[in-house]
Amino acid sequence: MDKIAVLIPCYNEGQTIAKVVKDYREALPEATIYVYDNNSSDHTDEIAREAGAVVRYEYQQGKGNVIRSMFRDIDAECYVMTDGDDTYPAKCRKRRWCQGPQAAANSSTT
Repeated sequence: MDKIAVLIPCYNEGQTIAKVVKDYREALPEATIYVYDNNSSDHTDEIAREAGAVVRYEYQQGKGNVIRSMFRDIDAECYVMTDGDDTYPAKCRKRRWCQGPQAAANSSTT
C-alpha cells in the first residue's frame, strides 16, 4: 500500500504532463505518482514515464472509466487526484490533504 498516491488521469496531455509529474514529485517526494493514459495519441505515456511516473492504461474511453480504474487498482492511505493539464498547483497539496483534517482546516487557499 502506498502512503500517498497521486492519481493523474490523462488524455493527450503530452505538452504538460512532464511538468505536472515533476511538480508533484517535488511537492510530495514520498508519493507514488500514477498517470493513467486514456488512449492518448501524443505520447503522454512515454513522457510521463520519463518524468518518473508509474504509467497505467485505461482503454475504455472517458474520464469516469479512468477514475473507476484508478480507485479500483491503487491502494493508498491518502489519494491526491489532479489533472494532467497543470490546472491545479502541486505546492499546497501535502499541507492540505495528506497531513490530516486539522492541517486541511488550518491551511490557506493558495
